[in-house]
Amino acid sequence: MITPSEFIKGLPKAELHLHIEGTLEPELLFELAERNKIQLKYESEEALKEAYNFSNLQEFLDLYYEGANVLLTEVDFYDLTWAYLLKCKEQHVVHTEIFFDPQTHTDRGVLFATVINGINRALQDGQEQLGISYRLIMCFLRHLSEASAFESLKEALDYKDLICGIGLDSSEKGNPPVKFERVFAQARAEGFDLVAHAGEEGPAAYVSDALNLLQVKRVDHGIASINDPALVAELAKTKVPLTVCPLSNLALKAVDRLEDHPLKKLMDQGVLVTISSDDPAYFGGYMNENYQASAEALGLNNMELCQLAKNSFEASWLPEEEKAKHIQAVEQYCRENA
Repeated sequence: MITPSEFIKGLPKAELHLHIEGTLEPELLFELAERNKIQLKYESEEALKEAYNFSNLQEFLDLYYEGANVLLTEVDFYDLTWAYLLKCKEQHVVHTEIFFDPQTHTDRGVLFATVINGINRALQDGQEQLGISYRLIMCFLRHLSEASAFESLKEALDYKDLICGIGLDSSEKGNPPVKFERVFAQARAEGFDLVAHAGEEGPAAYVSDALNLLQVKRVDHGIASINDPALVAELAKTKVPLTVCPLSNLALKAVDRLEDHPLKKLMDQGVLVTISSDDPAYFGGYMNENYQASAEALGLNNMELCQLAKNSFEASWLPEEEKAKHIQAVEQYCRENA
């Protein structure tokens, strides 16, 4: 009989809500700062880790954007992405759909091409050498202007072969989905698949707006949906997935205790929920830690963990044939180990 942590480690999984800049571990951050001769305000990795004690989303974002300043060259973005892919291999994440935030970098003079070429080269190497399939999703920063989002979209058009989707992230409060309705319509017209963060610290109405105004295929976070029974019923009926990030929600005080997290309630009501790690370097856990913490806090059994893993492939943007193959692998693993 394998232990719960061993069961989770061996479970084939897809990660659908992961900000590549949020995988920047203190060790690599200091290494890149030294490489690029950047003076950090933290004297040591330990001092930086102590700063990872946020009370809200904005406090986290301030540190997140400061950390991103060490990313300057294509090699930096490659090394960042490769370190994450090695973690995927270790945790049996066999498919990943990665967010990147070009405005975080172009606003400080780093070329769009530098960012995407470094990330994409690592993703290609990860597929060839580690067997991890991928999709790349470009996010707009919602605290910036609509005009800035349109500018990023314009740059993305030269990389339509590399970017499969468009998303929306950053500070949710005061930046509702309607602010980006026109740029999402343009992205949709260009053939991009669409996702958006909604209902993390914002209300359930933002989830509805993401669905109705932005016409997203997936909602990132979406946990505020639990406050609107009609919305939960709609999500269950339409099977629009929610990419939920439990340890992130705990760290940013979206929930006071993991035991209060609505993940299981949403599952029980038929919503297609997945688990991801969001910004794991900052929130104390990658995929397996999120599965483990959720299982312990919410009393999830192995069959429910298997369902979450199957959901992750069902909610992915893989072709139907590949989804079916992965879901079959999860079912076989669960038959043999659950």
